[in-house]
Amino acid sequence: MTDPLLLIDELTYAWPGEQDPVIRKLSLSIAAGEKVFLAGASGSGKSTLLALIGGLVLPDQGTIDISGQSLNTLSRSARDRFRADHLGVIFQQFNLLPWLDVVGNVTLGCHFSALRRKRTGAVRSAAEALLKAMDLEQRLWHKRADQLSVGQQQRVAAARALIGQPDLVLADEPTSALDRDRRDAFLSLLFREIDRAGSALLFVSHDHELAARFDRTLELSELNGAACHAIEAGA
Repeated sequence: MTDPLLLIDELTYAWPGEQDPVIRKLSLSIAAGEKVFLAGASGSGKSTLLALIGGLVLPDQGTIDISGQSLNTLSRSARDRFRADHLGVIFQQFNLLPWLDVVGNVTLGCHFSALRRKRTGAVRSAAEALLKAMDLEQRLWHKRADQLSVGQQQRVAAARALIGQPDLVLADEPTSALDRDRRDAFLSLLFREIDRAGSALLFVSHDHELAARFDRTLELSELNGAACHAIEAGA
């Protein structure tokens, strides 16, 4: 049995100035290439958990290992480098740089990671291939990010997260601003490119309608402060 790609053990975290932890003794694991849906209500700590996995903050207790590397042992700058090398992130608000064009936004991560550049090869060609795969029209590739619709920005954000074949993609409520048809179309495109890259996916959402499409579903309320309990998708 292979080691998990992501292994979290007894994770606890309270934001500075807060007495009650938002994450309490949380444990979970994700295998390489696995697509996991993490459900939870607004304010339940989903985004905090992603910040911990991304190394933006360190836990008060517990450990996070990604690809065999313990984030707890790394300095802040080393965590930033590790995140650039191994993680792709799709933010809820997409966080595109508004003054950059589409291709510039997609290739941005490769400027900060030699490993992602090496995996990518011809960076611009790889970015254009991802944009085609995400069904973004070529006429839009040279537009500034702030000139795109919400759905178009979402596809650019997904392409940016996927370039360079990251080990793990973190997606924070990426479909919350879309209607059902656009949401379902985006998920199909995302899954296809995740499979092509061989990446694992941790998809955080309050929309339980999506859960059956994933390999596994986790309820944050059952993980947080209790033993890890997984609900198989579709059960």
